[in-house]
Amino acid sequence: DFGTQIGGRIIDSAFTVSFNPRYDPLVEAVKEATNTGVREAGIDVRLCDIGAAVQEVMESYEVELDGKTHQVKCVRNLNGHSIAPYQIHAGKSVPIVKGGEATKMEEGEYFAIETFGSTGKGYVREDLECSHYMKNFDVGKVPLRLPSAKSLLATIDKNFGTLAFCRRYLDRLGETKYLMALKNLCDVGIVDPYPPLCDNKGSYVAQFEHTIHLGPMKKEVLSKGKDY
Repeated sequence: DFGTQIGGRIIDSAFTVSFNPRYDPLVEAVKEATNTGVREAGIDVRLCDIGAAVQEVMESYEVELDGKTHQVKCVRNLNGHSIAPYQIHAGKSVPIVKGGEATKMEEGEYFAIETFGSTGKGYVREDLECSHYMKNFDVGKVPLRLPSAKSLLATIDKNFGTLAFCRRYLDRLGETKYLMALKNLCDVGIVDPYPPLCDNKGSYVAQFEHTIHLGPMKKEVLSKGKDY
């Protein structure tokens, strides 16, 4: 799952690679579910209708692992999303199961259509060590007492703004001993942590994602290439 941007215009995309053919049905299910979401998307389309179409395709697949057959399940608490300049999650959520909001897509909007299929519960929770972060897009002026937090925030503002970053990026910029400052920025709501998301242990999850633009005359898939 990766993103790239020029002047705050973000492309969000994802693909799954497996080097064992036994996982091919899972990967194919998620790829086809994402392609279905892209096909169904359009001006005045209700977000709930996209979710229903995605779920129907995703859950029509099965994968056999170690003699047990698993129906591929949509990860129901993950969604696609609208995208705006310097704002990767811009307010609208694109569900991947039925029963979502009847809010409509509108002309000129950008959306990340992403789907996740799982052999587990189809529900993820935050777990393990966090390495990814992003400044809260809507945060106002928050007083900071820790000098180290003020200094780290200045580095984040200068280099990332409201775009996502990871601790490795801070290391490359020469930041050291910043974990307490970063925790402080998270605690006061200036920075949001994005820890790994896990289904139940032993399950397998695949993901595919494309960014689309709904123009007045056509729908454009901005991230699509010859490979996926």
